[in-house]
Amino acid sequence: MQNIINRFKKKLCNGNSVIGPFMKTGDPAFVEAAGYAGFDFAILDMEHGPVTIENMQNNIRAATISGILPIIRVQDSSESSIGKALDVGAGGIQVPQVSNAAQVQEVVQRAKFYPAGERGVCRFVRAANYSALDRNKYFQKANETLIILQLEGVEALKNINEIMEVEGVDILFIGPYDLSQSLGVPGETSNPEVVEKMHFIVNKAKEKNIVVGTFVDEPGAIKDWKDAGVQYISYSVDVGIFFEACKKIVDLK
Repeated sequence: MQNIINRFKKKLCNGNSVIGPFMKTGDPAFVEAAGYAGFDFAILDMEHGPVTIENMQNNIRAATISGILPIIRVQDSSESSIGKALDVGAGGIQVPQVSNAAQVQEVVQRAKFYPAGERGVCRFVRAANYSALDRNKYFQKANETLIILQLEGVEALKNINEIMEVEGVDILFIGPYDLSQSLGVPGETSNPEVVEKMHFIVNKAKEKNIVVGTFVDEPGAIKDWKDAGVQYISYSVDVGIFFEACKKIVDLK
């Protein structure tokens, strides 16, 4: 896992972009296939997906086998949600609905061991090789996992400066669908106001040298946001990708 994390971070540090899908599947075969296809990461969804934390372990194993970085989008920012995701071996967590600096500080405290935070300590977990890994190496390695925050509403826009001042965050992720709802145009991710606010966040992040990401579900939007400076690009969702592929085959008949 550490090699996957290091490779991922190196790409971002070199100014390159990374791409990966959201995944709602409970079948690790799809995660493994995504890795072999060449995706850089997979966002394993526990906010809107049906997968339990027990089953998520197998998705993480599949990701590791095929060299793709497993990032768990946690259900919420609670200590339990964050701790369990990291305990089972996620290479990073993606936290939804972050809107102010106090929430950011709580996330960092819950995701990092001392001295960076106050994450609950248990070395008899999968991330520590069930205690086979030297405890000091485990604590050090664990603090290198990624923290990704989703900025999805008007309140986050108002508090963007203070959010960006909190240390320990690796990526700020713009959730265009929830942002569109917060702006009163639900689902209209290409609405000029939504796009304007997204560019506002991107430009603010660039000023602070913070990596920024977003979600796209149209192939043409990948280049548009890459050109704007977005490096962490989530392209669509596994079930949607599968549906579109199936529909293209059916349309051939």
